[in-house]
Amino acid sequence: MSLIGIMGAMPEEINKIIDQLTDIQIIERGSRKYYKGILFGQQVVAVFSRWGKVAAATTATNLILEFGVTQIIFTGVAGGLASEAAIGDIVVGVRLYQHDMDARPLMPRLEIPLTGKDAFHSSDSLVTRMGNAIEEFLKNNEPHLSRLRESNIHQPKLIVGDIASGDLFISSPKMKNAILKNIPSAVCAEMEGGAVAQVCDDYNVPLVVVRIISDTADDNAHINAIDFINNFAADYSIGIIKHYFMTL
Repeated sequence: MSLIGIMGAMPEEINKIIDQLTDIQIIERGSRKYYKGILFGQQVVAVFSRWGKVAAATTATNLILEFGVTQIIFTGVAGGLASEAAIGDIVVGVRLYQHDMDARPLMPRLEIPLTGKDAFHSSDSLVTRMGNAIEEFLKNNEPHLSRLRESNIHQPKLIVGDIASGDLFISSPKMKNAILKNIPSAVCAEMEGGAVAQVCDDYNVPLVVVRIISDTADDNAHINAIDFINNFAADYSIGIIKHYFMTL
């Protein structure tokens, strides 16, 4: 049986998943607690990675080297960059960029040193599978959708596109536009996916990154993000993972 790693950068994104595990083993490594168990019939290792690229990279490396996971799912929230990305939408990452990588004039902006790449690709098959699962989640979860409507979030949709990662919380039009200038295709911005993608590329482990839009990376980003995380992030994460596992 495959062993799936599930990562979230905040407790609110991962705790509900951990609470659903059965046959749990807790292994502590590198200031992290890894929860190994059964989730909806699948063997998983779930972990709160902490914020930022370095924390995410060390956690992903440990999932691969110590636990031998056969794929990694990263779930969590993000700030919307594209005009079509509204609060409540779900993004499945195709290409993962590191928007704060800039080694000019030694190499082009965004290029990851010694790789010749400016982005890392998620697994095509996992992106397709996850996209199908999210469509089912959005069609068959009326209690969740009803709660969203109470907060004026209507008709959340799936977006399959590019994600920009960096060690910055994007919270102004100026910051948003700076990213879009260099990565016009970026749908959303977050702080971990690009780093996890680089690790998974190094070790040839399939990855899929799922991000729920919690804010639109503007002057109200900090208010909207906290409200969304506290009220909706957990239900999104557990619901999406459940439907994804139904496709396996």
